[in-house]
Amino acid sequence: MSTDILINASTHEARAAVVENGVLQEVFLERASRRGLISNIYKGRVSRVLPGMQAAFIDIGMERTAFLHASDIFDPRHADTGIEPPHTENIRALVAEGNEILVQVVKDPLGTKGARLTTYITLPSRYLVYMPKGHGVGISARIEKEAERERLRGAVQAGVLPQENAGFIVRTAAEDSAAEALRADMIYLRKLWEFVRQKGLRTSPGNLVHADLPLHLRVLRDLMRPDVDKVLIDQPSAHREMQEFAAAFMPEALPRIDLYSESRPLFELHHVEEEIQKALERQVPLKSGGHLIIDQTEAMTTIDVNTGAFVGHRNLEETIFRTNLEAAVTIARQLRLRNLGGIIIIDFIDMEEPEHRRQVIQALERALNEDHVKTNISSVSPLGLVEMTRKRTRESLEHLLCHSCPTCEGRGFVKTVETVCYEIFREIVRQARQFECQQLMVLAHQDVIERLLDEESSALGELELVTGKPIRLQTEALYTVDQYDVVLM
Repeated sequence: MSTDILINASTHEARAAVVENGVLQEVFLERASRRGLISNIYKGRVSRVLPGMQAAFIDIGMERTAFLHASDIFDPRHADTGIEPPHTENIRALVAEGNEILVQVVKDPLGTKGARLTTYITLPSRYLVYMPKGHGVGISARIEKEAERERLRGAVQAGVLPQENAGFIVRTAAEDSAAEALRADMIYLRKLWEFVRQKGLRTSPGNLVHADLPLHLRVLRDLMRPDVDKVLIDQPSAHREMQEFAAAFMPEALPRIDLYSESRPLFELHHVEEEIQKALERQVPLKSGGHLIIDQTEAMTTIDVNTGAFVGHRNLEETIFRTNLEAAVTIARQLRLRNLGGIIIIDFIDMEEPEHRRQVIQALERALNEDHVKTNISSVSPLGLVEMTRKRTRESLEHLLCHSCPTCEGRGFVKTVETVCYEIFREIVRQARQFECQQLMVLAHQDVIERLLDEESSALGELELVTGKPIRLQTEALYTVDQYDVVLM
C-alpha cells in the first residue's frame, strides 16, 4: 500500500492529509486561533467537587471548567505498589476545593462540554510513551509478532533505572527499532518530565505548563511509519523544523521529507481539497450507484445505506449484498475522514441470507482495522441495525469547519412559505381583536409577500373584510422565510 502525507501550513492554519493509494483517508486541522488541547498539561485549581458524580470541576484558565473523574485521579497512597483499588471511597478523600493540581487534557472541549482531564500524565516520544505515575512496560496491541513484543519489552525493561517508579508504553512505531533508539527515547522522556515537573511547581493555577508539538511535528511523531513513501510540506520554515525534528528522533525518515514548491496548490494533489468539501455533505455516493446518508447529531451519528440506481446483478438479494459490501468499506473511510465519534448506528439494507449479513459485518471490521482510533462493533439489533462506537477525542471535521445555520439553527429545515402565510393570518386576527388601529402592515420575506399577493390574495381580501382594516404588505430583504412582523398603524 502506498501512503503519502501532505501538509499545508501557514501562519494561521495547518492541515495534514493522509492519502493511501491515491485516496484521501484522514484529515487533521489546527488553527492558530484555537489549537487543540489534547495532551497539554496545565496547573489547575479545583473549583468544585461533586461527590454524587464522583467528579470535580477544574479551572485551567479556559472559558469552561474542565471535568476530572475520580478514576482519573492518581492516589499517592498507592504510589509504591503501582496497584490502585477501585475508587469506591468519596472523591473528597482525593481532592478538595481550592487544591492546586497538575492535569493533562485527554479530550478537547466538545460542544457545551468542557475538556476531560486526568492526573495520570503521559509524555509521548517517537517510540515510547512515558508514564511518570505508572508502572511496568506495555506493548502496543498493533505489534502482533510475539517474538518482537518480547524483544521490545526486554529492551525497555533493561533501560529502566533502579527504584524508578514510572512506566513505559512501547508505541507501534517502535516495531523493528534498535535497542539504542529506545534507550535514547527513555533518556529524553525522563529529562522532559523533570522539566515539566519543575515548571509545574513554578506555574500559577489556570496556566499552561507544557503544550504538545504543533501539527506538522505531531504528524511526524505519530504517523511516520515504514510504509509512508513521502511527506510533502509547502512551508519552508515548517519544513526546516520537520527536518531538525527528524534528524534528532527519526533519521531514517529524513530522505522522505520534502519541501513542495510547485505552483499548483499542494492540496489539489489527489483531489484533497475536493474530498474535504465532499466530506461536509450529507450524501456520499457509492461507485455502484447506491449512496450513504450520514446525519451527525449531538447524541449519535446515523448512517443509512441505499441502493439508489444500482440494479446490476442477477437478483435483488445479490444487488443488496454487493451494495452493503461496498458501503461497509466506504463507511470505515468516512468515519476516519470526518472524524466521527461516539455512538454510530448503521442501517444496512435488509438482507435475507444470514451468510451475507455475516460477510458484511466482517467487511466492516476489516476496514475498521486501518483506523488508529479505537472502534468497537457491539451488536446487531433485532431491527438489523449495526451498533458501534468510535472513540471521540477531538471535534469532527464538520464541527471544525462549519457552524449551525443561523436560519434553521441546526434543525436542518425551515417552515414553508404556506405555513408562514397562515401564521401571519392568525397573527393579524389576534392583533386586530386586541388593539385599536387604522391599518395593519405585514413585513416579510419576498417569497411570503409574493404568495400573499398571488395564491393567498382571496384569503387576504376576506381577512380585510373580517377585521375591517386595510392590510399593507412590505418586503424585507434581510428577513428569512419564517421571519415576519405584523405592525399596527
